[in-house]
Amino acid sequence: MKIHVIEPLAVNDSAIKDIETLFREKGHEVRFFKDRNTDSEETIRRSEGADIVVIANQPFPAVCIESLPSLKMLAVAFTGVDHVDLKACEKKGITVCNASGYSTINVAELTIGLMIDVMRNMTFLDPVTRAGGTKAGYIGNDLAGKKVGIIGMGAIGQRVAHILHAFGCTLLAVKRSWRPLEKELGIRYVEMEELLTDSDIVTLHCPLNESTRHLIGEAELKRMKSSAYLINTARGPVVDSAALASALDKEEIAGAGIDVFDGEPPLSPSEVLLSAKNTVVTPHIAFATEEAFARRADIVVDNILGWIDGNPKNIIL
Repeated sequence: MKIHVIEPLAVNDSAIKDIETLFREKGHEVRFFKDRNTDSEETIRRSEGADIVVIANQPFPAVCIESLPSLKMLAVAFTGVDHVDLKACEKKGITVCNASGYSTINVAELTIGLMIDVMRNMTFLDPVTRAGGTKAGYIGNDLAGKKVGIIGMGAIGQRVAHILHAFGCTLLAVKRSWRPLEKELGIRYVEMEELLTDSDIVTLHCPLNESTRHLIGEAELKRMKSSAYLINTARGPVVDSAALASALDKEEIAGAGIDVFDGEPPLSPSEVLLSAKNTVVTPHIAFATEEAFARRADIVVDNILGWIDGNPKNIIL
């Protein structure tokens, strides 16, 4: 099999060499590209002749899929696959696998970090302190004892729930037939309207699809308390950014911690959330730690070998 890794996996050269050796010892040819390029023509060029293409979160649209007759498997070194045209893959019979689970720990940890940061004014106080200022006007709030609404109770949402339980938070989640951790952590499952109305913090951990696009918009934000915070480490378009910026500037909610946007960083200076009040922003980095990238590389290799051996894993399509 010809395997082309068309964007970096963010692991060290030693790990790359080990992966290369493993595949070659099994009779497969592997090629690595060391930079990221989102141009469709360049994506096609890098993927030409490959049976298996490995990407992380760079776009893989229909025009690429339709231009690659030899492509049989797309190994996505990422959890979400909304950047891949799955309909085009299905039409051509291309297997799509993701790296489910590699970033559960680190996304959950950054989620908690954003909560504490925006509630305790850490980012805002750094330049104030360096300029000789004081805490005046920046008294924050405890995380302990807060009621937190979790939207999306997959692996990341469950990890967040465990951490928040340790902080002494009361937990709500959206009502559904499958109710993980209900007894263990005392999570109360409610309708969306009640979650938004009652929560001191709302944190998003759902995938992006047609049913979740702009799941949080003007009407949902108006249901939230004026003292509540919104955290998004899921996908940018799950939230209507303009509506959120407006709610923040009008102080209809207290603040937000945002790691994801409608587009990938670098962001345009016109991005509305960059100038919104009481907002801590990070450049889509929740998934990015050294440990997570090592886990991700292992999962991708395992996915490819499993598919070659007729035992596919982490199948999306």
